[in-house]
Amino acid sequence: MIEKIKKTAEFLLRHAEDKPVAGIILGSGLGGLVNSMSVKRSFNYNEVPDFPVSTVEGHRGRLIFGELEGKNVVAMQGRLHYYEGYSIQQITFPVRVMKLLGIRHLFLSNAAGGLNKSFTAGDLMIITDHINLFSDNPLRGKNLDGLGPRFPEMSEPYDRTLIAKAKKIAKENNIKVKSGIYVGSSGPTLETPSEYRHFRIIGADATGMSTVPEVIVARHMNITCFGISVITNLAEPEDPDSPTTHDQVKSVAESAEPKMTLIFKKLIASL
Repeated sequence: MIEKIKKTAEFLLRHAEDKPVAGIILGSGLGGLVNSMSVKRSFNYNEVPDFPVSTVEGHRGRLIFGELEGKNVVAMQGRLHYYEGYSIQQITFPVRVMKLLGIRHLFLSNAAGGLNKSFTAGDLMIITDHINLFSDNPLRGKNLDGLGPRFPEMSEPYDRTLIAKAKKIAKENNIKVKSGIYVGSSGPTLETPSEYRHFRIIGADATGMSTVPEVIVARHMNITCFGISVITNLAEPEDPDSPTTHDQVKSVAESAEPKMTLIFKKLIASL
């Protein structure tokens, strides 16, 4: 695994002009942030050695190097998911590569289902903690000692300083934000009513099928993380006879994306 990570990072470093200080992972319908970047180089995932290819509608599958708010960044326009059939090590492979490219901070976004009864579709939720309900852990197996410890400490998966800054940025720009706990599970089925109740009982405010594995791997390598969930649907919808669809998720995410982009941009400017 470590040799593949090094091979991919070396390929990208040969073709990209500047080492990034931050990585960005953009979820369903949230790829618009790249329009704010001064793009220097982009790659389709299938052009990068050993890089898995995104197969989900709404995930462009491009790795983009450029400048955002005066900082060199690398952005994944479209993430990878466990439910696509990849191993959990494969879906977190890009985070490993980004570490070798030089990133010190990772910014993540996702589309999530709202569990907290005070949430409405279109809300932004700053992630303060997570619950891992994936059936696997990306650190399972032989530890990559050169990248991180066997038993990484996870008392602060999402950086408190960045969370505080984000709340201040939101207030200054009249953006209403929530904060809460994200529960990640494998998917691809959307949750049953009983699963929604279970997630709420164990303390989650939003649920989705990503983010948690990437944060585990990032924290293993001592990368600070900041995440935002766009609440695209509710566990108890106003119209129970109108089921959630992927098109609905993308539509709501796209409408909320400009507010998320503003927060990300100003946070990155502050690094």
